[in-house]
Amino acid sequence: MDSNVKPQQGRRAFEMDVKAIRANARNNLDKGAITETYTADRDTVLKLLNDALATELVCVMRYKRHHYMATGIHAEPVAAEFALHADQEMQHADSIAGRIVELGGEPDFSPDTLTARSHAEYVPGTDLHDMIKEDLVAERIAIDSYRKMIKYIGDGDATTRRMLEEILAVEEEHANDMADLLQRG
Repeated sequence: MDSNVKPQQGRRAFEMDVKAIRANARNNLDKGAITETYTADRDTVLKLLNDALATELVCVMRYKRHHYMATGIHAEPVAAEFALHADQEMQHADSIAGRIVELGGEPDFSPDTLTARSHAEYVPGTDLHDMIKEDLVAERIAIDSYRKMIKYIGDGDATTRRMLEEILAVEEEHANDMADLLQRG
């Protein structure tokens, strides 16, 4: 059973060999979601995702420290923002780890290499202003890193690209939140 749709003016016809798709689905069952139409370099995607996982985990730890170490007259709402961001970064880490497994890889949670693989640095900060500034720096690093990953992956792995685009949107919100806090002084 083939699916063919006649072309509209100026477009080529949509063709799909359903018999071939069915036959291919029965082959290589051990590859799970990775089918013949997956065109990304899986090993590179897995490395990128493990580096992103490390970045998110370092960000969780930095935001958690900042949450607990925030002091001063304006500390309470800022500490709450740090806690919210830490939770969201952990959600990102969970999503990334899950995707790594879906792609047949293993999420790397090794504390021995975490900071070396992370794009963002773990900078504790000395006061509330410095903590906010360091979190903004880390968010800006994450934004540029995710944009580069998204561009590299392109259409080769639409699921990973969409996940990274969703994470990127939250990282941009975080950067905006930190920039607002810095401006409020």
